[in-house]
Amino acid sequence: MNETITLKVPDMNCGHCVRAIETAVRALDARAEVRCDLDAKTVQVATGLAGAAVLEAIREAGYTPST
Repeated sequence: MNETITLKVPDMNCGHCVRAIETAVRALDARAEVRCDLDAKTVQVATGLAGAAVLEAIREAGYTPST
């Protein structure tokens, strides 16, 4: 069952950031739906992964997500 997780990512500020975050999350769950909003600096992820796994994937990509 997919859960939607909404995270704040204050250091996401360009298209490269969006692609890096999408790639990091989809490396763990290829079916994840990732929606990034640069203006609001938020990421919504619909996935079967635990929230902690999503947070860690984005951290490993070099960003500082928070709930």
